[in-house]
Amino acid sequence: MHRKQFIHALWSRLATAALVLTLFIVLSVATRLLLWWYSYAQTDNRLVTVAAMLAVGLVYDTMAAVYFVAPLALYTLLVPQRLYAQRWHRRLVLLTLLGTINLLIFGAVAEYVFWGEFAKRFNFIAVDYLVYTHEVIHNIIESYPIPLIFTLIFIVSCALFCLLWQRCSWLHQPSPPSAGLRARLAAAALVLVLPLLAFNIFDGQPLTQVCANQYNNELAKNGIYALFSAFRHNSLDYNKFYCVRDLRGVLNNLRRLTGLNEQARKQVDNPGAEQYPNVMLIMVESLSAKYMGIFGNKLGLTPHLDRLARKSLFFDQMYATGTRTVRGMEAVVLSLPPTPGRSIVKRPDCHNMFSSGFIFRQRGYENKFIYAGYGYFDNMNDFFSHNGFSVVDRSDFSADEITFANVWGACDGDLFNKVLKEADSSWTAHKPFFHFVMTTSNHRPYTYPGGKIDIPSHSGRHGAVKYTDYAINHFIEQARHKPWFDNTIFVIVADHNGGSAGKTALPLWRYRIPLLIYAPALIKPQVIHKLSSQVDIIPTLFALLGWDYPSAFYGDNILATGFKPRAFISTYQKLGLVRDNKLVVLSPDKKAREYAITAAKLTGSDYQRLEPLNQDIFDAISYYQSASYFYRHHLNRWPQIGKQR
Repeated sequence: MHRKQFIHALWSRLATAALVLTLFIVLSVATRLLLWWYSYAQTDNRLVTVAAMLAVGLVYDTMAAVYFVAPLALYTLLVPQRLYAQRWHRRLVLLTLLGTINLLIFGAVAEYVFWGEFAKRFNFIAVDYLVYTHEVIHNIIESYPIPLIFTLIFIVSCALFCLLWQRCSWLHQPSPPSAGLRARLAAAALVLVLPLLAFNIFDGQPLTQVCANQYNNELAKNGIYALFSAFRHNSLDYNKFYCVRDLRGVLNNLRRLTGLNEQARKQVDNPGAEQYPNVMLIMVESLSAKYMGIFGNKLGLTPHLDRLARKSLFFDQMYATGTRTVRGMEAVVLSLPPTPGRSIVKRPDCHNMFSSGFIFRQRGYENKFIYAGYGYFDNMNDFFSHNGFSVVDRSDFSADEITFANVWGACDGDLFNKVLKEADSSWTAHKPFFHFVMTTSNHRPYTYPGGKIDIPSHSGRHGAVKYTDYAINHFIEQARHKPWFDNTIFVIVADHNGGSAGKTALPLWRYRIPLLIYAPALIKPQVIHKLSSQVDIIPTLFALLGWDYPSAFYGDNILATGFKPRAFISTYQKLGLVRDNKLVVLSPDKKAREYAITAAKLTGSDYQRLEPLNQDIFDAISYYQSASYFYRHHLNRWPQIGKQR
């Protein structure tokens, strides 16, 4: 075989893979440009920044394309010529090409939808959602016109395939004589080397920090690459990826900051006689401060909660620790700052933590986690059932207890009707109760029963917020007629904000949430303006009850005169400490950065980079390094296990 024939024969084996690689890169670039256009007002559009974003993006697109196309290239190189030349086999390759085009276009559409929800390329959230395919698939079906979208994707895929069929004549020509096996093996080795080189050179190296604007940094990523990277890195070892200090110094500093000793313990003594009222903690899905009139919203979405806030102990500078429901649960139930990677709620090693549930149970309370969806989602049932609670979820609802539901569960009205029944049951049994109630209606697809509010169901977030406000008010009004009402404290707090997008890595305004403690017969209304965190909710509640207890909690009583205002905010990678109008950010490149908070508005935060102060950095590291250390070594468990592992 002449050299030209040899090269042609070898190329014929790789042509389809090369075409897929080209399509992958072209569609990836097109997706980036589309998302850039969608978010143009939020991006840094200076020429040098855009050029860096596109250049880095092309690097990641190429790497992802190499990974993506390697299996097809290897197959077409190694399959025997006798099989490769068969007509049915060529048709199979063409069918594979059509399916691949369909998959790539579907991926681009999925990225557009994901970006619209989170302003992020595929990340840890996408990995989590892929685990729970039932909820995710049905949520998508209920939120979008899926048959129409799939039909359009298929039509566009077929049109693109026909165009390629016309332009690439080799697609419908018989395959030429094959290059020899040795030559094909050599080419296959090269195909293997390319992704291995990409993996070893680039994996874990954050090339996407092209500027301070996080929209640009996200756009520089490739969605498919980011998805698999998130899957690989869903658990982060703090000591490996973050700034660390000498452990003894960290634990000594932590004692100064929180009172916790090296065994993750402190004794909390609150003044006054202990009281044992019922506690109803309602965690509201995605209730951002920006939705509430009492914070300045003019749309009238939460008229009932706004009135209730004025009759409550209302905390207007409360911040969520993260952007997922399980982060809020972790912070409130365990009073822990976030550790990198997934929430403790979702980890296999989440049993017998030092939980507020056990403290309530120790005092004779009947604790229940009440949820109108299926609590296997996000591992909630497993977490709560092994940390001092019994579980009541959708499987415990009878058919006549559900009047309206979507994939996430029964509507909030049905949930609260169930809560009333559970409270009545505890009262009848002469047991004080602690109920942790998790709502779901303020979640895409934003559907709820008709006729309750003046915004139609399935019309967006605002309607879902207003329906949840209605449902909570209806619940409180029904509870007023119960014999247990006057001796019950209602704690209403959001799990996280309704959205996590922002120009900065940790946009402070995206973490601001309401906290109301309402008990008209027990607690006087007051507005508390202190900067505080979800980790402080249970310690503050225990102080109101006058309880003394050994504690592993990082949180403190917000009402105490000596309370040190600060808040913890995070993504699954970046860890932030907010205090004194400054933000320290720890990132998994072992770097610490500090910013002055120059503006903290309801829908925006402005930062100015500072030269980091050693004490600020040390304090942030002390909080987060110790939290990871205590968890890894089983020190913050119930009872005091203290076993080193």
